[in-house]
Formats: sequence, C-alpha cells, structure tokens
Amino acid sequence: MKKIVFFLTAIFLVISLTACGGTGGNGGNVLKVGATPVPHAEILNDVVKPELAKQGITLEVVTFQDYQLPNTQLAEKQLDANYFQHLPFLETTNKEKGYTLVPVAGVHIEPVGVYSNKEKKYTSIDQVPDGATIAVTNDPSNLGRFLALLEKNGLIKLKEGVGTNGTLQDIAENPKNYNFLSMDPPLLPRAIEDPKVDIAVINTNFALQAGLNPLKDALILEDKDSPYVNILVTRTDNKDDPKIKKLAEVLTSDAVKNYIEEKYKGAIVPAQKLF
Repeated sequence: MKKIVFFLTAIFLVISLTACGGTGGNGGNVLKVGATPVPHAEILNDVVKPELAKQGITLEVVTFQDYQLPNTQLAEKQLDANYFQHLPFLETTNKEKGYTLVPVAGVHIEPVGVYSNKEKKYTSIDQVPDGATIAVTNDPSNLGRFLALLEKNGLIKLKEGVGTNGTLQDIAENPKNYNFLSMDPPLLPRAIEDPKVDIAVINTNFALQAGLNPLKDALILEDKDSPYVNILVTRTDNKDDPKIKKLAEVLTSDAVKNYIEEKYKGAIVPAQKLF
C-alpha cells in the first residue's frame, strides 16, 4: 500500500512541476512582462493585454520604479520579457552584467526634456542664471544623451567626437559655470522641488508619472527623431517563442500606435519597428 501511495505521489509531483514549467517559470499561455508604470505599463494593460487575451494569451504586467531590476529578473527568467528601455541602455547593461538580452521590437520614442524648478518658474532656458545647478541622471547610457541635448541648445560644449557618449568629465566648455547634480533617474522629478536645483533633465516616463506635460512644461524637448526608441526585450532562449512574437506584433500594431497618439498627444511618439 505504501508503495502505491509513493508511486501516485511521485506522479502527482511530476505533473505539477510540468504544469509550472515554461518560459520564465510561467505555464500555459501566460506572459510575464516587466515595465515601468508610465507609459509602458499603461500601454500593456490598456491595449496589449485585451488584444492578447483574444488570442488566448494571458499577459501579466509587473511594474518597476527603477531601471535595473527589469533586466536582472529577465536574465534570471523571472520575467518572459520587459518593455521600458532603449537600445543604448540595453547594450550597456549587457556589457556590464554579462547578459545576452536581445531587442525584439521598437515601440515608441520618449523625448527627454529640461524642466524648471517649480518655485523659480523659469519659462525660458535663457532665464536660467549663471552658476545654476542642473540635475541630471547618474545612468551612463542616458547621461550622454542628456548632455548632448544641453550642448545642442548652447548650454555647454562637449569634447570633440563625444556625441551621445559624454560624461561630466567630457564637458569642454561651461561658460555659465553650471553645477551638475547626479541622481537616480526616478528621483529627477523631485529635484525640481529642491530649492538648490534650478533645472532638471528628466526622462519622459518619469515626467509623465510626476504629472508633468512635456509639451507644455519642458523648457527644452528632445527632437522627435531621436534614435532612443523604447524596445521590447527578451532572452535569446525565448525570442522565437510564438507568444513573444504575438506580443511584438501587438506592440507594433495600429491599435498601439493610435492609443499612443490619442493618449499622449505628441509627448510620446510611435516608432514601431521589428528587429
């Protein structure tokens, strides 16, 4: 009798483990995707989730407030994919962490903006005084982008050939003696409430999350032809999974394009592209 019970228990465990298997530890037709809240999780929940449900796929969206965990959890197979970053950030992370994460589709562009301190209420970049403090990201893959934006608008000059790979040490000319304060990207919207900070360069997803309107509130806004397209990312072992391909198809569909245009009204720009 004991042998029969043991045998049946063993069969039950095998069946249970098999049911729990699959990409990222999810069984059946479940996709677990990491995203930052705005606009990525909004797009996934409002448009992609119902579209995938029609195809029998359950989308589970996991939100993150930082830029590190979504890639870490994807590499560790806690997620099936993520959607929050641009290609230069992914390439930097792969190099630093030894990951082999891959882009699947480009979805939209979030133009970076420069915002005034809420109390000082500058309405033009020309009003920012000499010696002002500018809050910028401490993320290397975005810092060069921020500095290139400041250079393009005449605030600083970078060393020759730096392009969008600049660091604070690459500032060759700083005629108005600006001070630079580096901080984690999610904290940048709070910086414009600090009396010591005059302006801050902020990623659009965090600006929107903080209630800022890039089209109305930004003193400077990155061109809409920015190469920093936000992408859907997965691993090499599941990039050809039919569920991932369907996710990419929906993210690059007219339904998502129309949603972005109607909801964000130019603050975010569709840039659908399959890699």
